[in-house]
Amino acid sequence: MTTKKRVSLINIFGVFLMMGASVGAQAGLFGIGGVSWKEEVLLHDGSKIVVERKVERGGRHEIGQQPPYKVQSLSFTFPGTTQEIVWEDNFSEDVGSANFLPMLLDIRNTTSYLVVSPMGCLSYNKWGRPNPPYVVFRYQGKEWQRIPLQELPADIRSPNLIFSDPDNVVKKIGKGLIPADTIQQIISRYRQPEYRSILREPVKIGSEGSAVNCEELVYYHGAWVGPGDSVGKRMMDRKLKVRNSGDKTNSDK
Repeated sequence: MTTKKRVSLINIFGVFLMMGASVGAQAGLFGIGGVSWKEEVLLHDGSKIVVERKVERGGRHEIGQQPPYKVQSLSFTFPGTTQEIVWEDNFSEDVGSANFLPMLLDIRNTTSYLVVSPMGCLSYNKWGRPNPPYVVFRYQGKEWQRIPLQELPADIRSPNLIFSDPDNVVKKIGKGLIPADTIQQIISRYRQPEYRSILREPVKIGSEGSAVNCEELVYYHGAWVGPGDSVGKRMMDRKLKVRNSGDKTNSDK
């Protein structure tokens, strides 16, 4: 596949993910270009918690499109305590944006779980091309640690966060706190089954709009190339050699 076609597919998938359900809101600023809001999150046992979310956009983007998510965070107070738990997703140079779109936050006993989906094809490749397209975190020892999907409790299976294009969705809704029933209505309109519920079996390749259709890529010397793209790898080898040679020349002066 040519580089032009590869970039086109990556852009198409990224745009598809960022196109959300058309419902909107009023959000608070939290820095230049950033917005914050709160979501009432329905847990698997029927209880609810309030989660504060913040996103900031920035970086390279196509003309006529919004910049990608540059920085985002999610925070909540653990039920029955004063402990605040925070998850952050910062800009990553290799993908040109933040990495994820949060889907689900839940609590079982004293353990918090977060399910996110890689944001775009580059992130999907970076995080190992998971199928189903989830990256699962568990809060342990005061930090979030990635775990296999198999370690997510079976009764945690219903997404409960605004997943697609959340900041724009919230702006259209016009509320600082999004009720749980509104969030569930938004989720019910997502076209892909893997975003309406947490699947435990692989998504079929070719499924419409799914990350599993992303072309396989590897990050090689600062560029994304196909695993068997010897031409692309040689090109990056030459660039690296020239760069290293320049660095050595400068150091000898």
